[in-house]
Amino acid sequence: MNAPLRRVGVVVLVLFGLLFANLNWVQAYKAEEYSTSPYNGRVQVDEYNRQRGNIEAGGTAYATSKATDGDLKYLRTYPAGPLYAHVLGYKPVNGEAVGIEQSENKFLAGTSDQLFADRVRDVFTGDSTGGGNVLLSISKRAQDAAAKQLANNRVDATKGAAIAIDPRTGAVQALVSMPSFDPNPLVSHNSKQAEAAFDELEADPNRPLANRALSEVLPPGSTFKVIDTAVALENGYTKQTRIPAGSSWTPPTSGRPIKNATPSICPESEVTLIEAVTDSCNTGFAQLGVELGADKIKQKAQAFGFEQEDLTVGRLDNGGIPVAASRTGTMQNPDGSTDPAALAQSSIGQNNVRMTPLQGALIAATVANGGTQMRPYVVEKLIGPDRTTTHYTADPKQLRQPISGQVATDLRDMMISVVENGSGRNARISGFTVGGKTGTAEQGEGRPEHGWFIGFLMKDGQPISAVCVVLESAGSGGSGEAARITGQIMRAVIQDKGIK
Repeated sequence: MNAPLRRVGVVVLVLFGLLFANLNWVQAYKAEEYSTSPYNGRVQVDEYNRQRGNIEAGGTAYATSKATDGDLKYLRTYPAGPLYAHVLGYKPVNGEAVGIEQSENKFLAGTSDQLFADRVRDVFTGDSTGGGNVLLSISKRAQDAAAKQLANNRVDATKGAAIAIDPRTGAVQALVSMPSFDPNPLVSHNSKQAEAAFDELEADPNRPLANRALSEVLPPGSTFKVIDTAVALENGYTKQTRIPAGSSWTPPTSGRPIKNATPSICPESEVTLIEAVTDSCNTGFAQLGVELGADKIKQKAQAFGFEQEDLTVGRLDNGGIPVAASRTGTMQNPDGSTDPAALAQSSIGQNNVRMTPLQGALIAATVANGGTQMRPYVVEKLIGPDRTTTHYTADPKQLRQPISGQVATDLRDMMISVVENGSGRNARISGFTVGGKTGTAEQGEGRPEHGWFIGFLMKDGQPISAVCVVLESAGSGGSGEAARITGQIMRAVIQDKGIK
């Protein structure tokens, strides 16, 4: 054989070798990716041959599948439209699912290992058993109240969120983000229509697709004072300890004075700690934060959940909807030393402190639950297609213990004082114990403030609900309105549970 033929033979052998290697790569490593790709037409047809399971709350299905005459035999539908959109998410024909539709996709689609027995049975019966069903912890009344009150708020806010959780278990009772969206057009079998609907929502400057309850991080304003107070109580302060206050205070190294919301708030040179919490005394907490130090403030915030990167809300043992990390931000000079001005602003929830509404609800829940913070979840049960087999039941889990029982008791008393005697009066409910903390967070000169409220509901010493409401760019009266909305959500929880 001459040299040119040998070279051609070698090239052919190399090409065959590469082809063989690629085939093995596809079979061994890429098969799963290709077989499950939402862009694989055969996978789509096969997936839609089986009826997808329901997502339900309180006995009502809010994500269902109905039969069609097309190649894709079932169409995903969301009967409540925008009401549950940020909890359920959506499952498009082309593209990735989001929300609970994504985190429980295999169980809903019937391809989960948990439903293996059902698929084996189908081989012998010739049936095509549907997917499993997901039952949520959401309270219908609380969800309805949260959505209605946010949409009809009295300060004309167009963006905000509300989330309620059971302090004893971590079960999510309500989760609403404003503005919301209708997921039905996004799951149309007409791919052009679905894509156009998504593009329109994606281009909306109000970001309706964003899950503000879990992913939006905003300056929390005075709600952060609960963390400052916890640090103080752990370092020898009591409810009656007097702290420096005054109508104005300028931190060292800063020419910008810190003032209170109105001149009538703590104009005295000193107030008790419980008075500072009740009246939301900025000058008192700014000075208290500097006295306690940045390290202690940061460490306590982290103990409550700030900086956590991997929290999800779904099933307790298997992922869910991702939660953005809340941040304490920087309180240091470039050389690493503490910047008193930054620390003072951070201590009143300004500077670059950022918090999600879920984190706010967790703070209130921890106080109500004696210092124990439970891991939040929204998936209560997974039941089989025939509804006779339960494959999963939520078993509440402790997430962390940020504070002792005594500190929680003292914080509870002070937060109750906020509702009974201070800025949280709009959240009061006759016959029940309600505690909370308002927050007004500045965005910068010329921009309206965010209004916050975090609070808890108790009866006979037992926690029932913890709620956080935020109204973005609400301006004057925003925190009071957030407190009122919180009270309405709590009333709905009471009604749903039949508590008297």
